[in-house]
Amino acid sequence: MKNTTTFHHGTAVPLDRDNIDTDQIIPKQFLKSIKKSGFGPNLFDAWRYEDEGFPGQDISQRKLNKDFILNQDRFDGADILISKKNFGCGSSREHAVWSLMDFGFKVVIAESFADIFYNNCFNNGLLPISLSAEEISVMLNLAEMGKEIEIDLENQIIFSADNEIASFQIDPFRKKCILEGLDEIGLSLTHAADIKAFEEKRAVESPWIFDMRNKNEN
Repeated sequence: MKNTTTFHHGTAVPLDRDNIDTDQIIPKQFLKSIKKSGFGPNLFDAWRYEDEGFPGQDISQRKLNKDFILNQDRFDGADILISKKNFGCGSSREHAVWSLMDFGFKVVIAESFADIFYNNCFNNGLLPISLSAEEISVMLNLAEMGKEIEIDLENQIIFSADNEIASFQIDPFRKKCILEGLDEIGLSLTHAADIKAFEEKRAVESPWIFDMRNKNEN
């Protein structure tokens, strides 16, 4: 039975390919920035455009590859990406996750993920979901038909038109962080009172540590 607690609902893009690597997600020439924003226009750059991309380019002047699925009008506003085996393989670049999120994706569903990419997703608040090959086939078909997909993260179930499609596994701690919107810094700040109490205790027990820190800061 469908639960009313929903993490996300939206439409999906079916990217029916195996082994999509991080250089295909965001090519190496765009990795100069360490900001988490601004990468969306160059997501899947070599597939989306017919010319070669470079940093600082006027995107409005580039020629789109109209055959590439992200450029099709029917997928405007889609924020779930469906793909197949070994998504995010290749280098460890965190920019791959940043570009997907900057483009507007909130969830990536695939048959499997490269380990580093999978971890980078959770570190940045992008939800990766692994499903079986059969379930991915169903998801790709639903996405192709433009069906809305609903993800109940609390109960780890995916629905379409109130019908359950699949259940999925996720680490409980990571699920909590996604549901509460916590990254590593945000998670640390939830313990701010404990951190402050520890520092106050250490300042009494070992005041020389804090005296030296104050000298270095000055």
